[in-house]
Amino acid sequence: MNQAGAGKGAARRRCGGLYLYLRKAAGATAHLSALAISVYVGVLSRLGTSRFSWHPACMSVAVCFCMTEAILTFSKDSSPFFCCTVQAKVRLHWVMQVLATIFGSIGLVFIVSSKNISESPHLTSWHSILGIGTAIAVGGQLLCGLCLLFPQLINTYSVARLRLYHATCGLLAYLMAMATVMLGLCSDWFTSQVNTVVWYLCIITLLIPALVIMNQVNSGYLSKKKIEV
Repeated sequence: MNQAGAGKGAARRRCGGLYLYLRKAAGATAHLSALAISVYVGVLSRLGTSRFSWHPACMSVAVCFCMTEAILTFSKDSSPFFCCTVQAKVRLHWVMQVLATIFGSIGLVFIVSSKNISESPHLTSWHSILGIGTAIAVGGQLLCGLCLLFPQLINTYSVARLRLYHATCGLLAYLMAMATVMLGLCSDWFTSQVNTVVWYLCIITLLIPALVIMNQVNSGYLSKKKIEV
């Protein structure tokens, strides 16, 4: 019985070690995917050739890189800032989200300007409609994050619940942003420049960080807090 118990314990440790390794590998892949898709879309945009060229480049940096890295800052498995304090991670999260807002705003200004010059109608695709909804959601998240960064703005009793809502709605806003980018990959501009294989690779590259972040937020925060609501 002792040998059997020891064998089961060793098996559990091996499974636990393998699971931890897979989580770390998935996190590292999420970082690489976020960087790769941002660089690829930026190169494909041929910056400076037109006003429109700034839109996909800025949006990919804002969503795929800045927003992804902002959330992965809190990852226990793959954060490059694992040695930092929680307060430092919060500041880094805010910096990346502010950068995402700046790049996203620039991208929005250029697409509006491009359509005005070409006299093209606005909000005629699901990509643009979801994009506007995402911009509104991100704006709400920034206000929510501001209240958490300066809790004196709200009463102490509301902080814990607001943190839960911020994590939940933040995940939703991020998934909306990634869905907007995916719809952008379905546009004539993108599909005319890549073949089918590359298109599917880009979709997979977007799905990897989205799935990693979904697991991170759910297992690291929501599953522990939902009982308290």
